[in-house]
Amino acid sequence: MIRYSTEEGLIKPHGIKFRQNQDPNIILPEVAIGVFSRHLFEDTVKEFNCQEVGYLSCANFERNVYILKYNNTEITFFMAGVGSPLLAGDIEELSSQGVKKFIIFGNCGVLDNNIPDCSIIIPTKSFRDEGTSYHYVEPSDTIDMNPKYQEEFIHILNEKGYDYTKGYTWTTDAFYRETKEKVKYFKERGAICVEMEGATITAVCQRLALDYFTFYYAGDKLDGEEWDERSLSGLVNFEKKRQVKTLALELAHKISNN
Repeated sequence: MIRYSTEEGLIKPHGIKFRQNQDPNIILPEVAIGVFSRHLFEDTVKEFNCQEVGYLSCANFERNVYILKYNNTEITFFMAGVGSPLLAGDIEELSSQGVKKFIIFGNCGVLDNNIPDCSIIIPTKSFRDEGTSYHYVEPSDTIDMNPKYQEEFIHILNEKGYDYTKGYTWTTDAFYRETKEKVKYFKERGAICVEMEGATITAVCQRLALDYFTFYYAGDKLDGEEWDERSLSGLVNFEKKRQVKTLALELAHKISNN
């Protein structure tokens, strides 16, 4: 049983960590982009010659945090933690260091054979089949997603000639427990994809009064007799994935000036 509480937590976020030559008093750019793919993260850091300003730390590894400059807009750039608990901590730490708006994207599994590989998905509601979101907002079966920036993002998609699909997502904690029975259950209720963080991004940002937008590019396919990996592996169809990051950069540029 998860017990929801409206009280403030006993442990407070202290922001990102710093190495010896880094400024511990830095205020991060208010718009942050988080990407789950390590390959896409490293490729972007190299392409834009990003400035390392600190790191996110947990018990067994560290992830660098950068400032990325795109069209003269400074953007906080980080590799988003996979799974709801880790990503919730990322949002807490970065928001305590000055970030006010988050754009977070990565791949997802699809529950609809008609959704092409690497195509764009905009989630509008999540089935809360994970645990972390229940510590941030009151219990419910679903949570509405992406209340802001859909119009701006769709405008960018149309400008660049991208097809996209809007629909419900299923947020789970256990990808090895995505069974045929569960796929059928959530698909019948309108879910078109499955991932591990959507409900939590929404709940944490609601709790902390932060703006956010999250989207996916289609990866593996679960709508069949057997699992189809398609482009789930990080380097498969990598050029298409590299192009997807431009959508996040364009949105960050647009909303940083609002």
